[in-house]
Amino acid sequence: MATTALRRSGTGQRRLGTFLDQNFKYWALLPTLLFMAVLTLYPVGQLLRLSLSDAQFIKGKLVWSYVGLDHFTTLSHDPVVPDALRNTLVFVAASVIIEGVLGLLLAVLVSRVRRFAWFYRSVFMIPLLIPPIAISAMWRLMYDYNYGIINQILIELGATRPPLWTADPDLALASVVIVDVWHWTSFLFLIMLAGVESLPHELGEAARVDGASEIQVYRRIFLPLLRPTIIVALMLRTILAFKVFDQIFLLTGGGPGTSSEVISLYVYKVFFVQGRMGYGALLALITALIMSVFVVAYQWLNSYVNKTR
Repeated sequence: MATTALRRSGTGQRRLGTFLDQNFKYWALLPTLLFMAVLTLYPVGQLLRLSLSDAQFIKGKLVWSYVGLDHFTTLSHDPVVPDALRNTLVFVAASVIIEGVLGLLLAVLVSRVRRFAWFYRSVFMIPLLIPPIAISAMWRLMYDYNYGIINQILIELGATRPPLWTADPDLALASVVIVDVWHWTSFLFLIMLAGVESLPHELGEAARVDGASEIQVYRRIFLPLLRPTIIVALMLRTILAFKVFDQIFLLTGGGPGTSSEVISLYVYKVFFVQGRMGYGALLALITALIMSVFVVAYQWLNSYVNKTR
């Protein structure tokens, strides 16, 4: 009896040891996952609670009062939200597409340079190293109607009425997109360059020997291999573009009117200018939900591309 019990105990310990060895990677990640879950779920839970409440500072204390779905009623009658969402989607689409195309083209061109390649890489990284507040101040001076260098060049070229840029409702959002492209193309360039330099270039050489042109090599061989890198780069840039704040805040302030108002800037105004923290929390949750939809779409696209490679 005792021998049988010892054998069973030994067998159970071996099975447990085998189970732990086979799943060690998951157990090793468990503390980090729990830590990240606490840091993520608690703030989101507090934001959800705040979106169903009305919070005010009274005599130095934060006083909560449950209002249920009242903020959804406010949302349905808020005329700024549709404009802010539309401007955000237009800004994200324009900036991500333009920056993605420019980043890929620059990465391909720089990867083909043999002399002074370090110089070109350093130059293209400069905009990414400058603080956003400095970039906004610099471009605000360049956009100035009377003294800005852009209008001065246009006047020299014969323009009699140069654009107002940030003060024109039809140009304000486009002006911010231009600044964003100048600032963030470097980010996509670095990711694309890493992907281009990791390509198996012997495939391209073999295709050239068989008579393929450079355009055919990149379109039929290198571009399909770069799709996962491109998707990840665009996903990261989309997330950052959705959260744009500083450039619009400093260049246009969301104006004129609501022509350049984006959802992150409007959340700031609702939270800190108007003092409606509950309603601001609801807008923040809606923004996070929209961003999550884009992330899930990118993840699905990435998995689909990997399956079809």
